Amino acid sequence: MILAAGALMMLFVFPMWRITLIAPQYPDGVHMHIWINKIGGDSPGTLQNINILNHYVGMKFIEPDAIPELKYFPIIVIAMAVLALLAAAVNKKQLYLAWAMLFFVLAAAGIYDFYLWEYDYGHNLSSNAPIKIPGASFQPPLLGTKKIINFTAKSFPHTGGYFAGFSAILALAAWWIRSKMSKNETQQAFSGSGSGAKRGFLHSVA
Repeated sequence: MILAAGALMMLFVFPMWRITLIAPQYPDGVHMHIWINKIGGDSPGTLQNINILNHYVGMKFIEPDAIPELKYFPIIVIAMAVLALLAAAVNKKQLYLAWAMLFFVLAAAGIYDFYLWEYDYGHNLSSNAPIKIPGASFQPPLLGTKKIINFTAKSFPHTGGYFAGFSAILALAAWWIRSKMSKNETQQAFSGSGSGAKRGFLHSVA
């Protein structure tokens, strides 16, 4: 469980998601990295290049300071790490399972929020866009690959996202191990009390 807390904190060390745009003019791709508390890329000018591309089709500029999730998501992650350490200190299997379930609920809410964010940027286009394509949607895929005009957009978890998923696996492993230990402790206690009762009966008969 302590390892689960450490794995979750890797979201502050590595990006949790990556969106890549590939086109003839960008054969190596433009890689946007989404962290738990910021948005950047594989180069200092990545976000600026993406905003320039977005401008042509009327998409809003991506302004990290205007995205509230980048401010309160870090607080949630730190709180979950603290809860993991508290669960480890109490060492109850129910707390391990409860932490894992809470993680899955928060992860599902975060993914849905990410989808809404993508939908807003891909559909709410400016009427003054230099390039207008009636009925076109520029929303990148939530997960996977999608063709958008002459671009191929790819959206997949990055290193931090995999660490976060691994923290949930570690929590479930802690729950399973603690459950097995509790079962063994119960069996040993029952076996010990049974042996004591048997000895007492034999002693009284003697």
